[in-house]
Amino acid sequence: MKHRHEQQHQHQESNHGHHGHHHDHAHGDAHDHQHGHGGHGHHHHHINPDGNGRAFALAIGVNVIFVAIEFVYGFIANSTALMADAGHNLSDVLGLLVAWGAAMLTRSEPNRRYTYGLRSSSILAALFNALILMLACGAIAWEAVHRFSNPGPVGGLTVAVVAAIGVAINGFSAWLFMAGAKDDINIRGAYQHMAADAAISLGVVVSGLAIMGTGWTWLDPVVSIVIVLFILVSTWALLKESLRLVLAAVPDNVDAAKVAAYLATRPGVSSIHDLHIWAMSTTETALTAHLVMPAGYPGDAAVDAIVAGLKAEHAIHHCTLQIEMGTTQHDCALHGDSH
Repeated sequence: MKHRHEQQHQHQESNHGHHGHHHDHAHGDAHDHQHGHGGHGHHHHHINPDGNGRAFALAIGVNVIFVAIEFVYGFIANSTALMADAGHNLSDVLGLLVAWGAAMLTRSEPNRRYTYGLRSSSILAALFNALILMLACGAIAWEAVHRFSNPGPVGGLTVAVVAAIGVAINGFSAWLFMAGAKDDINIRGAYQHMAADAAISLGVVVSGLAIMGTGWTWLDPVVSIVIVLFILVSTWALLKESLRLVLAAVPDNVDAAKVAAYLATRPGVSSIHDLHIWAMSTTETALTAHLVMPAGYPGDAAVDAIVAGLKAEHAIHHCTLQIEMGTTQHDCALHGDSH
């Protein structure tokens, strides 16, 4: 059966037995609103944003200082690997600034123009971070290839010492974001940058020590290429996930089939259609669905229970449910809807 989505979001407020709508949002403050409109129930749950501001400020501060030191000593030691690492760290500082700005924008209140606020800016920040890392890879690889044909003397001791400091600074920065990385790909992007930098700096330490012991200056550009491959591998998953979220795909932590099965098996539900799931931000997921309930609107308590189950079992933070009795046929221009 086809369903025309555009024509089935009309609200028949005069007949509360046919339609029920439930909204559960996560906003920026900590108070709830309840509005009763017969068959329509709206819940707005406001949650406090996580406190990553101090982590961003500390990570940006120490990395800006280190980037300047690393680039200067990389130039003095004639080390492409060290200067490449400095350039990569500089791109990370830019990425951290974007991620921090997006994290702050997610706190903005909804308005008439942006009815969800600016939550989705965190998705754009994650995508931006992934793209910046990919561009950094290209720059590092380009310089390394040129160094193969024009090798020069490399100050191995300077390279090793400065890179060792980088291991400590980047490791500390990654630790700052470790807790928030599990549930937010914007924070995960920042964490991956810092963790990758720590591993990269460790590789530069090894190359510096190896050059000291062997005099093989070609190791410097080789390490640069290894750095590029490492960044590409670690960033690919972030790039794919952020692209999917930008395109309104179902987030990776939500199983659409299980959500459909959950809704279809609620008491009184004979079928469902027009099920859509997408990310409002890197931490919040939204859902809309039409539930066919031949007995009519089951009451606010029953709808509240469905919404609570979606949040607790399926990580759906904002849902809009439309209740229908199935007395008319619904056509939908969109394909692939759940029924």
